[in-house]
This record gives sequence, C-alpha cells and structure tokens, in this order.
Amino acid sequence: MKRRNFLAAAGAGLAAGAVAKPAIAQSNPEIRWRLTSGFPKSLDTIYGAADFFAKYVSEATDGKFVVQPFAAGEIVGTFQAADAVQSGTVEMAHTASYYYVGKDPTFAAGAALPFTLNARQQNAWMYHGGGVDLVNEFMAKHGIHALPGGNTGTQMGGWFRKEIKSVQDLQGLKMRIAGVAGQVMAKMGVIPQQVAGGDIYPSLERGTIDAAEWIGPYDDEKLGFQKVAPYYYYPGWWEGGLTLHFYFNKAKWEELPKNYKAIAEAACMAANLDMLAKYDARNPSALRRLVGAGAQLRPFPQDVMEASYKATNEVYDEISSKNADFKKALDSIRAFRNEEYLWFQVGEYSFDTFMIRARSRG
Repeated sequence: MKRRNFLAAAGAGLAAGAVAKPAIAQSNPEIRWRLTSGFPKSLDTIYGAADFFAKYVSEATDGKFVVQPFAAGEIVGTFQAADAVQSGTVEMAHTASYYYVGKDPTFAAGAALPFTLNARQQNAWMYHGGGVDLVNEFMAKHGIHALPGGNTGTQMGGWFRKEIKSVQDLQGLKMRIAGVAGQVMAKMGVIPQQVAGGDIYPSLERGTIDAAEWIGPYDDEKLGFQKVAPYYYYPGWWEGGLTLHFYFNKAKWEELPKNYKAIAEAACMAANLDMLAKYDARNPSALRRLVGAGAQLRPFPQDVMEASYKATNEVYDEISSKNADFKKALDSIRAFRNEEYLWFQVGEYSFDTFMIRARSRG
C-alpha cells in the first residue's frame, strides 16, 4: 500500500473511532444531581423513596447518573422544595405537592384531595386516567416535571389532645393539617397550622397546637405523638391515598438522554409501589403497639364526617369558581372516582367487608 493511501486509510479509521466514542458518551453521560427531600431521614419509609430512586438510577446506569438525596433542612426546608427545583438550586425534590397550595390550590390535585381517591384509585388515575399528563400540564407553568413517587395509602385522622365528640369540639382547635383539607377544617372552626413533620411533636408537647395529622401508625409511632396527644382518630378523609412526587427541574429533565429518562420513569414507578407496600406491611403491627401503649383509638363521629363532606364540597365550589386549572383537575378526579366506586363496591368492598367480618368471628 502506498504511503499516501495508508495514511488516508489510517486517518479514516481514526475519524471513525472519534465519531463512535462521542456517540456512546453522549447516550450515557456522567450526570451528578442533588435531590432535596421534604422529609427527615428518621422517617425511613417516606424519606426512603429518595434513597430508593437514587440507588435504582445509579445501578441502572453503572454509576453514570448519580443523584444525591438530602433530608429536609440540609439544603432547604420542607416547604421550600418546589422553589428550589424551580430556581435550579437543586435538580430534583421528593415532596407532597399539597404543601404548595399557597402558590396555587391546583398543586393539591396531584397529591390528595379530600373525599376523592384511595391509593389504588389514585394510581389508576395517574397512570391510566390521564392524571400524570394533567398534573404536568399544570406543573409546566412552574418549571417542573413531576412523576408519582410514593403513596401512603389512606391516612389516619390524627392525634388530638382532647376527645372529639361532635363538630362543636372542633371550634377554635389549632391543628396541624396541610393542603385543601386545611381550608375545609377552617370552615368547621379549626385553625389550621402548617408545621413540618419534624416540628409536630414539640408543637403538640408545648401546646402550640392542639391536634396534628401526619400519616399513619408506622410513622406516627416513630414520631412519638401518643406521648403528647392520646386520642387517635380515623379515617383521614382528606387523604384517601396521598401520592408523593419526584419533582424535576423541567429544563434539566428535558436535557436528559432518552434512556436516562426511561430509567428515571421506571425508578419513580418502582418507588411508588415500594412505599405503599412498606406502609401496608408495617402499619398493622405499629397500630397494635400504639394501642398497647395507651393510644385511644377513635372513629370520627358521624356528624363530623358529614360536616366535613359538606364543607369539602363548598370549598371545591369556591376554588373552582375562580381557578380553571383546579376545576379541570377536580372534574377529572371526580369523574374517575365515580366510575371507580362503581367497581369497588362490587369487587373490593364486598370482599373486604366479608373478610373483616370473618376475621372478627375468629
């Protein structure tokens, strides 16, 4: 081979190699992100979703895509997570969207609205009822891309320092409660308070608040609420199935390679399933321990439930009359809920009712 031809062939080979390597590098770049959680590390189930996500994406990309989670307060506080994602202070957050109803009540529609969907129905609406798309149509206005990343199941009605026998007992009660539910409670005479999870116990202990809802037995036991508020009420009608979300800075999300997006979506879905399974597995024994330690388990009186339902629909009408985004989301959720309960009363309810009665008979 003539020297000129050899050099040309070698040059072509080098050029081909130079093209191939960047193509691979571009599809699997090294990415380092930070994630701020809305929760303390002590709550391993709800905070744990952030660790779960980070481990999943790292292992699926051979350590190329690394997300470092931070607990609430390490970078920003619980109620500043959305702002941190919007501004680009962090690339991601794991949070409950209803923390940001002060920005717009529509945020709550992606998390939980009173008297709407339970956990399975919430997932069905999100994944197969248009929920994810509807949520992101709204979130795009705030520079966020959001994906479901956990569910607590139906929550408890919270811890009260005094017994609630009727609606009248709610008058003037200072209660830690988040989202649209706070507006509903206000209609019934409660003074709603926004308190981060880690600050609830000292607030109850000092009497700064008279009652608090958090999640359910497993987390509530960890936080020790039974020591400072003996009456434990159910159900948490405001959260039939709270969906937590992973927030992504929208610009950063759109920069991700297609395969990284697919991995992140799969990680979010897996974290969503894992959290609900953990709560369902851990709540029963925690409830036994709480009652054994002296917690006074109580159902909300029927008049409280009826008054709450009435007040909820009044709040929905008020918000919907002046917020088109909220109305659009609520209309979708209500239509989906009505269809779901057509099926659930036939299948789930009849089966669960029989099994609960059978269990009580031994």
